[in-house]
Amino acid sequence: MTLLPPDVLADRLKSGLLSFPVTHFDADLQFDEARYREHLAWQASFDVAGLFAAGGTGEGFSLSSAEMDRVVRVAVDEVAGKVPVIAPATGGTAVSIAQAQAAQAAGASGLLLFPPYLTEASQKGLVEHISAVCRATDLGVIVYSRANAVLADATVAELADRNPNLIGLKDGVGDIEQMTRTYARVGDRLIYVGGLPTAETFALPLLQLGVSTYSSALYNFLPEFALRFYAAVRAQDRPAVYQMLTDFVIPYLDIRDRARGYAVSIVKAGLTTVGRDGGRVRPPLTDLTETELAELTTLVEKIS
Repeated sequence: MTLLPPDVLADRLKSGLLSFPVTHFDADLQFDEARYREHLAWQASFDVAGLFAAGGTGEGFSLSSAEMDRVVRVAVDEVAGKVPVIAPATGGTAVSIAQAQAAQAAGASGLLLFPPYLTEASQKGLVEHISAVCRATDLGVIVYSRANAVLADATVAELADRNPNLIGLKDGVGDIEQMTRTYARVGDRLIYVGGLPTAETFALPLLQLGVSTYSSALYNFLPEFALRFYAAVRAQDRPAVYQMLTDFVIPYLDIRDRARGYAVSIVKAGLTTVGRDGGRVRPPLTDLTETELAELTTLVEKIS
């Protein structure tokens, strides 16, 4: 596949909603390629701006590097250029570089760089880590600010200056002051992606801070609803946004918040409620209970 220039990728991604598909596992919790391909074909059939393979919703944290490479290659092959495929990179610098280079070799369109594994780091150390990964690939890179790698505005500005192929910042914190400071410093040099769990909840207020798009886990099983919600956000149609929040998103959050890790588990359960068999999550995550699945099914039926 022809390499997508980073600036072209940035323009494409900021133009619409972003899909973070689940990764399907079989009864033995091994990668189920057939079901994953079926899901990707469905996801790519709607008007979505980018597909992020093996991300957080895709349980990338539970995949080995070999599995991650296979998932990315399957995604690139199945989508066949209809939608840009963004691959993950995570862990220490050496591991992240290897995954970035594997993603480019697999034909991915870009890279989402997750925080390094476990260890605390200074802002200076994060600059060196992120810059090393950017130098190792020609792909456009989006860096995920969260957990042990929350980036200050001055850090983002330095990274943008040092790395021409750094195209975006995904925010997993939701700190309004920090996002305001970052946009004031960096402006439209980067694209800004909402990355909080169930990003729809934060989409309207973050739009005012320059966050023009977000990662929609709901798109996995309710693509039409997710796209309607995104359109209402971009149109700043507050009555429509709050009606959809009230009718579905907030009750959905009430189920999601009952256990740690349910932000992923509930998405696979959502696929099951619409007859598409999301299957199980890998440990250390846990699946919804039968009672919770029944509640979710009732909730989905109300808006279907």
